[in-house]
Formats: sequence, structure tokens, C-alpha cells
Amino acid sequence: MPTRTSLVAASAATASLVLAGCSTSETAPDSSAAGVESPAASAISVAAAFYPLEFVAEHVGGDLATVVPLTAPGVEAHDLELSPAAVREVQGVDLILFLSDFQPAVDDAVETTGVRSFDAHHIVEAHEASHAEDDHGDEESHEDDDHGHEEEAHSDEDDHGHEDEAHEDEAHEDDDHGHEDEVEAHEDEPHEDEAHAGHDHSSGDPHFWLDPTLLAEYAGDVAAELSDIDPDNADTYASNAESLAAELLELDQSYTDTLAQCERSDIFVSHEAFGYLTERFGLEQHGLSGLDPEAEPSPARVREVRDEVLASGATTVYSESDVDAAAIEALAGDAGVETAVLDPIEGVTGDDDYIEVMTRNLEALRAGLDCA
Repeated sequence: MPTRTSLVAASAATASLVLAGCSTSETAPDSSAAGVESPAASAISVAAAFYPLEFVAEHVGGDLATVVPLTAPGVEAHDLELSPAAVREVQGVDLILFLSDFQPAVDDAVETTGVRSFDAHHIVEAHEASHAEDDHGDEESHEDDDHGHEEEAHSDEDDHGHEDEAHEDEAHEDDDHGHEDEVEAHEDEPHEDEAHAGHDHSSGDPHFWLDPTLLAEYAGDVAAELSDIDPDNADTYASNAESLAAELLELDQSYTDTLAQCERSDIFVSHEAFGYLTERFGLEQHGLSGLDPEAEPSPARVREVRDEVLASGATTVYSESDVDAAAIEALAGDAGVETAVLDPIEGVTGDDDYIEVMTRNLEALRAGLDCA
């Protein structure tokens, strides 16, 4: 079974995080006051920045790794702060699993300590790159079509006499001047892409773990990283990663089967953290706010989403477990619909784990979308 050791304790007064114990060295601080078990001397010590990374580390490391979470249960992952003492103690771990640009305090700790780290951002980058390639392919297809039309036009022009060509040259000169004026005027206008850039929520979304297939891929990457540190147990790490991947792919299949026949495909959420989930399973999210869970939606945005709820025939809008639900509850009351919880799984409390929370999310979607 995986060994899980609490790295931090949250202060009720200040919500600051203090390291309780994370290293296998003899100088590690006494963790008995925090009610946690000290890591075994033979274990690899792995610090996980927040819960989904912790979940993977626990399952892939198994009995060979002591996993110490940097974000305490109940603490908003985005808001994590590490005390100077915590940062110093991070130097004692063998590996930090983190996601750059997601938790600035962890980014700073990784840079300050120089401890070995493994950044999950490559999963996000690869996902975004694949979308960029798809978009580029669509653009090239359109360019090929345009080029074909141009060749047809030139072929027709070749049939005209030289006199017509001379007239065309004069006309083109006048057109060029006109087009130059149009271009200058157009440059002063806001571009459509720029105007809607803030609404492209598929870009910059860090919540890759909401796609079970991507979390399975990450598990394999973590196995490779642990094997590099501890090559004698590489086969065990690989086997553990394969077992976890099988469980995640089974979860993925449950989502696919359950969401295959639904009355609706639009989900309305507090903030747009569910891009990976909706993309994977053919849904579309509409958020009161963008990727920042602390952002306050404007009255205009609230009205816009309310109209979308009414137009879609939705019966449910979704709040989150760790985000203030006042705005989404007000929307529900105004639109005359119910609320349910959809969890982005940045953290868990109690005995919950990733599979259990994702299963609850699936049930909330099934009920809210009236799936067969």
C-alpha cells in the first residue's frame, strides 16, 4: 500500500503552511506533534505539490515511496503559501512533482532549493500543441482551396488579349491604392481574434487530470522518473503505473458510456476549469468566470449565461466544493434551475480519492444532462 505522510499543517488563524516532515535524513523535524508518521529510511521521498499529483505518486511509488503533500487538505491549491522553514525542508526530498505556473509558491521553492523536480506542464504543452497543429491543418486546407481558385482565375486571364491586360493593369493600380487605404483603416480596428482571446478557455487550462487518459499518461511519466532515481525497482514502478492506468482507462470508459446518450451537452459552471473533461467527452462548458476561480463575474456575463441556460433547456448548473457558490446559486434562482457540485479535484478531504470524486462528478453530469 502507498505510504502517505502529511507535509504541511494549515494554521486556522493564518492559513499558512508549515512543514511537518518530509525527508529520510536524520535531521528531519519531529513530526509527532502533527500526528503523522515519519518516512521510512528506505523509502524514496516524493513531495507532491497538490492532490492529483499526490494520487499518482502514491499509486506508482507504492511501498517504495513516501509521498508528502505540499498542499494540506482543505487548502485551495492556487492559494498555497510555503513558509521559509517549509522551503528549507523541501531540500530534503528526493523529488518534487509539480505543475509550473499553477502554484507560484511551489515554482519559487523549486527554483530556490534546486531540488530534483518533475514538471507536469509537458502534458499541458503537448495537449495545446496538438490543438495548434489541428488549427494549422485547417488553415492550410483553406489556403490550398484559395490557391486553387487563384490558379483558375489566372487561367481565365490568360485567354484575354493584351489590350485587356493593359486596362487591367491600370485598374489594379487604382485597386491597390484603395486596398492600401482599407488595410490602414483595418489595422486601427480590433481584430476578432484579439477581441475573443479572453474567451478561448482551451488554452492555458492546467486541469489536465480531469481527462483520465492524460492522468494515465502522466502515471507512466512518473514511473520513468522514479525508475531513474531508483533503477533497481524500475519494474515495480512500471507495473504500478500500468495498474493505475488500467483503472483510469476503466473510469474513462464509464464516462464515455454514461455520457453517450444525453438530452443536453452544455454544462454551466462557476469557473471554466473543466475544459479537458468536456473536450474528452463531447460536452461544452459555460463559465460565469474564466480560469481564475477568484474572479467575480460581471453583471453582463451573469445575464449572458442565464440566457444561455434558458435557451439550452438546462435543469442544473454546477458549483464547486472549494469555491464560493453565491454567484452560481443566484444564477440558479434567477433561471429557475437546480444546483449540483462538480469538483475540479485540485484537492480532496477525508477518505476521498480521485476515482471516488470523479465517479461523483459523473453521476452529477448524468443527472444534470438527463443521460440515458
